[in-house]
Amino acid sequence: MTQPPTVGPVEIVVLSFPGIRIEPEVTAAFTDVLGRGYVTVLDLIYLAKNQDGQVTLIEADESLAETGLDALTVSPLGLVSENDLDIVRSSMAPGTAAVVIVYEQTWARTLAEEVRSTGGAVELHIQVPRDVVEAALIAT
Repeated sequence: MTQPPTVGPVEIVVLSFPGIRIEPEVTAAFTDVLGRGYVTVLDLIYLAKNQDGQVTLIEADESLAETGLDALTVSPLGLVSENDLDIVRSSMAPGTAAVVIVYEQTWARTLAEEVRSTGGAVELHIQVPRDVVEAALIAT
């Protein structure tokens, strides 16, 4: 039996934007995070909803030139389901864009490999909800 490759925590994030083109500053910040090796993008899908409610969908293996994300290179693994996309589509307002990103926390893979090599294990990974963190920061 083949040993599966070691992978860090994998998460999905949906970013929404007014208008249908992603600003260059966002793409630059995203490129920086990728370049530093903090995350590895496993899948990326861009959606735009026009004023008539029609949704354009562009997958990462297609040209991203018209989206503003053309500086990114992604080899998609097909981890975003049609159900995931239906949820995003239904939540979009006309004249907006969304980017669905599936990413691996690459830094955590490196740490997990070292933990496992010493006989340890990553037993639990939970993402603390943003509102809980914000409330705690405000309270301090």
